[in-house]
Formats: sequence, C-alpha cells, structure tokens
Amino acid sequence: MGLAVKLRMIAAMLLCFTAVTAQNLKTFTATYGPFNYTYFDIFGPKNSAIMSNGVLQLTPNSAYLEGSSGMPLENQVGRTLLKRPFTLSEPGYNKASDRVASFNSSFLFSLCPLGHNTTPGEGLAFIIAQPFKYWLPSKSFGQYLGLINPNTDRDPANSLVAIEFDNVKQEFDPDANHVGLNINSIVSTVTSPLTPLGIELAPDGEARFYNAWVQYDGVSKVIEVYIARQAERDGETPSRPDTPVLKSNLDLGEVLKYQYSYFGFSASTGNNVQLNSIFRWNLTVASFVEEHPPWEMTLNPPPWQKALLVVEFSLLVIGAAVSGYYYLFKKRWMAQFKSNILRGALKRLPGTPREFRFKDLKKATNNFDEKNKLGRGGFGVVYRGHLQDENLEVAVKWFSRETMKGEDDFLAELTIINRLRHKHLVRLLGWCYNNGKLLLVYEYMPNGCLDTHLFTKTPDNTPLSWDQRYNIISGVASALNYLHNEYDQKVVHRDLKASNIMLDSDFNARLGDFGLARALDKEKTSYSEVEGVAGTLGYIAPECFLTGKATQQSDVYAFGVVLLEIVCGLRTRTRIGEFRFLVDWVWSLHREGHILDAVEQRLGDEYVVEEAQKVLVLALACCHPIASERPRTQAIVHIISGLVPVPYVPPFKPVFVWPSMPTLEDDDISSLGSTTVTESFPTTHLGSGFTPQSISRELYARDKFKSV
Repeated sequence: MGLAVKLRMIAAMLLCFTAVTAQNLKTFTATYGPFNYTYFDIFGPKNSAIMSNGVLQLTPNSAYLEGSSGMPLENQVGRTLLKRPFTLSEPGYNKASDRVASFNSSFLFSLCPLGHNTTPGEGLAFIIAQPFKYWLPSKSFGQYLGLINPNTDRDPANSLVAIEFDNVKQEFDPDANHVGLNINSIVSTVTSPLTPLGIELAPDGEARFYNAWVQYDGVSKVIEVYIARQAERDGETPSRPDTPVLKSNLDLGEVLKYQYSYFGFSASTGNNVQLNSIFRWNLTVASFVEEHPPWEMTLNPPPWQKALLVVEFSLLVIGAAVSGYYYLFKKRWMAQFKSNILRGALKRLPGTPREFRFKDLKKATNNFDEKNKLGRGGFGVVYRGHLQDENLEVAVKWFSRETMKGEDDFLAELTIINRLRHKHLVRLLGWCYNNGKLLLVYEYMPNGCLDTHLFTKTPDNTPLSWDQRYNIISGVASALNYLHNEYDQKVVHRDLKASNIMLDSDFNARLGDFGLARALDKEKTSYSEVEGVAGTLGYIAPECFLTGKATQQSDVYAFGVVLLEIVCGLRTRTRIGEFRFLVDWVWSLHREGHILDAVEQRLGDEYVVEEAQKVLVLALACCHPIASERPRTQAIVHIISGLVPVPYVPPFKPVFVWPSMPTLEDDDISSLGSTTVTESFPTTHLGSGFTPQSISRELYARDKFKSV
C-alpha cells in the first residue's frame, strides 16, 4: 500500500472521528435473554406480553391460558419496549444536512400456531415507538400487530417505524410470508416476499427459529433487514447473510417527531392464534447526547438573571422549610394514627397473647446485643433473651421492615400463630409494639435450628443420630398435617425449610417462622400476593413460578426437600457431579437402584435401612414435578408411622408440565407478576430441576412448541 493511500485513509478516519465528536454521539450496546422476571425492571411488557421460561412471549401461550376464563387466546396484543429513551435526531433537524443516529439490532424469534391449529395467527414486528406513555393503542389486535388501530392508521402523529414479520395475507399484503417496512401505518411502504428466498416463517404449524438483523445507517439513511434460519433454539447462531431481504431509504428524523424514541417488539393474534416469541436480543445504538441540558445555567448570567436567581432560591428555601415542617408533622401524626390502629387490632385478636413491655425485652436481650443474635430471617432478626423476674428464656423476633407492609407481616404472623396449638410448633408467648417497633416473643429452643446441625460440619459438631433424624421427620410431618387439616382453618406455611425447624432440649422438632404463613379463606385452596411467589429457592415448587400461588401441595414439595436434606446432610442447592440440585442427584440414584448411597456418610452404618429407603422414596414422591401427584400430609403421616406403604416413584424424574390448575379456583387464575423470594438466586434456575432451558427442550420434544 502506497504512502498516499495510507494518508488518505488516515485523513478519512480523522474526518469520521471529528464528525462523530461534533455530532455528540454516544454508543449504547446490550444483550438480553434468556428472559425472566429480572427483566421486568428493564422492559415494559404490556397486555398479553410476558417473560416466562426464558422467552419473551408477545402473545398468549395455550400451555397456561387455554381454557382459562381470565384471558382468551384470540384477538390479543402484546408489546414490550426497552425502558431507555434514545435521541435519534437533534432538535432543529435539517433533512438536507443533518445526520441521524445509527443502530444495529439482531434477535432470535419464532412464529408458531398453537395446539392442533395450523392456520397462522398474524405476526410480530420490531418497532421504534414514541413517546413511551402512548405506546399501546387500543383495538390494535389482529392485522394491526399492536402497532396502530383503525382510527390512527397513517396518522403522522403515530411517530412509529416497524419491521413486520407477517405470516397472514391481508388485502394490502403481497402474500402470507413476507417482511415489510411500516411507517405510521399497518400498510407497508416496502415489502419483500420471503418464499422465493426459501424462507418460511411458520410452515404448516411447524416451529422454526430465525435470526433477524435490522441495521440502520444514520449517515446514508438506509435501513436493511437480513434473515437466516437457525436449526435449533439453543443452537449456534448463523452468520449474517451477505444480501438483505429488504433494503430501503428511511429518514428517521422526518418520521420520529418527538425527542425520545424507544426500541422494542409488538405482536398480535386475530381469529387464529399463534405464539410469537423472542428468545434473545442484541441492540447497539449510536444516539445523540444533549450537550446542554435545559436546566443548566450559564457561568456568567446578566444582573437581572442574578436577581431572579436570588428570588427563586429564597422561595425555594421557604417552600422547603414549609414542606419539611408539614412532612414531619404528618409523619408523627400518621405514626400515632397507625399505632392506635395496630394496637386496636392486636387487642381484638381472639385469645390475645400477652403484651410485653419494650424496656423489659430490651433488658432481657442486653439492649439487643449482637452476641445474643440467634439468626436473621426474611422479616427481621431473632435475639435470645432472659426475663430475670420470671427466670424464662425467650426468643425475641424484631421485625426489621418498619413500614405498613412490615406491620401487615407482623399482624399476619401474630394472627395465625396466636391460636395454633401443637406440640411440634414453636409456641408464641406474646408481642410488643412500641413507637413503630414490632416484636414477637417465642419460646426459646435450646438446640437451635435444624439447619445448623445438618450443615455445620466441624469436629465439635456431633451429627444427629438416625433416631433423632427420624423423630424430627415425624414431628415436622405431624405439624404440617395439623396446619393443613386439623386446625380450624387451612394454613399454608410457604417457607418450610431446615432453618425454620427448631429443636427443643430433647431434639424434638418445632416448626417456626410463620412470617409468610397465610390462612386460606373458606373453600379456597391457594394463596397469592400481588408481589408474586414468596419463599426460598430450592424449596419452592415449580408450579408456583407459573401460577404465583402457594398451596398445600407446594408445602409438601418443600417438605420433600427437607426430608432429602435430613437424610443426605446436604443442602438442596448442592452441586454433585452433573447435578445442580439435591433432588436430581437422589432421583438418579433411585433410577440406578442405589438410593441408599444418598445417606449421609457421617452416619456410617448407624441407621435403619428400611426407614432410610422409605424416607428417601417418600421425599422424591413429595418433590414430584406435578403437584397433583404428590401425597397429602395425612398420607405422609401414615407412611412415616408405617401404617401405609410408600407411594410408587418412577425411575425417571417426570417432566414438569404446566398445570391446567384443577386444584385451583378458576377465578384465582391471573396474569403472571414478578417473582419475589426471600433470598437471591441465579436467573436461570427457578426451582429444583426446573430451568427455562430444560423445560423448554423437553416439552418442545413432546408437543412441537407448546413449551414456550
């Protein structure tokens, strides 16, 4: 290469750099997927759009909605936008001389008719929409793809650009298998049939996976679309083709009328239905950055502006003082108001337990000394205390969330456990409410929690004997059966785990921590909250992540996990070889006929073989992925006592199937919300043996594309 050519290249690079710097561009790049609950704060799913099983589902999935009275599959619309605004053209944009921002987007998608239906049901679109608050027009289902509706079609105020992937022919479409560029309208300005190129978006109801690349050059103002088929959903991403399937001039500065733009996806169904899904998404945008925010003041303002600034500042100080006084007054008044309400509610509880004075509990715990801390749960800290006047050891639970929600948790736990009477439940002694401080006082358990004895393996920590373990199992089963069947209300514990099982001086089990427990209304079989699923990862039944509800069957699942931990001496989330959860490892041993290999090695031969085998098989039965197949607590008590045999457990762990919810009321079925647990967990594992990838692959093999 000659010197002159090199100099010209360097000069061109410098010119490009200078142009980009002058235009004040900033590059944003991100990769999204697999999609799960963590993306709810990043995206804004609307209407039927949900993130489930690692997939962004823009339209409903028959696997959990078919037959539900909550949402039909026909005439649905779903849209999601990245909650990040981009400035794609600067104010005062001049079509003749100004450039616009560039972007590059690639995503893996699929269009698939549902069930036995082979007729396509509309399609999906990659969109640039604005402004954010107007992003979902009404009556935009069917042919409108969630973009516009009959009243807004062709309206420039839509300020909308879309690349549609359509598999239904309308009167204005070239065919039923095409890609199109849409500007403020459902009628494409440019279309490109895909059949001549050997591309079929959804042939004969078969699920096919396609990678799409949408690239826009803000200098030449040209948009290009590329498509390539991917053999498998989790397979290797193919290279981008050399030739675009669609190419067109597009001036974003002319189309997008507002300051900010949002990238995302939209889809719909009509009289025929299909699942429109996005599996992963890469986005890179070189957008403009405001060099001078509107609130920024100049360094040397004129005198009249200085005087105005002094007046504004004075008014601001006065306003802040008034607001501060009002806020403090209101806060004190509201605190007193809530205190009176809570005290009244406590005193009206049936069989109201004893009310303790805060100063007595403070003295008993040595001012809540860290040395007296017994543990920390999802709702607060537990301290050991000694009431000298009564010579009584107590455990004091201090609720850490001192908000109305914290008070709700406090009341919920107190209301339930206040009337519970069972020898295998931790006994409530009383309560204390003082200036917003919420405390419950429990009977002290000298031997701490089961978690410590199972998982703290030091030379000084003697392992529990088999008789002690079996006695603990029997006690927890009895307590759970009492909550489910013998108390005057059905109670679901919702947080059954080793750390919530306490041991008294004789190592008898006492089930405690009723912070998440809820009593079910009459004739109800499940409990749900707006926040979603509560509990601890590894103990939460897989169906809870779909329904958002806790049931007696989900308590049984957690009990099964506890059984495995007691026998194996390992935590539920223990990696053993290729297995990431304890239940999967034990199930593999069951299949191979070596289930007793799971018994904790510290026990040696000091255990009853028949009992250990019975408990391990019972644990697998309780951890059955399908809720209706799990034994009831009454049967569990009889199995442990030897009155009835252990149920049959198949050698291969059954595939999790999204339930038709026969055990839940129809009016309980609602749209998915976010998932809340009492500890953090990896986004790709939602429960024991329950991963978006594994479930999708297994169910896909069984019935085309119903898994996602």
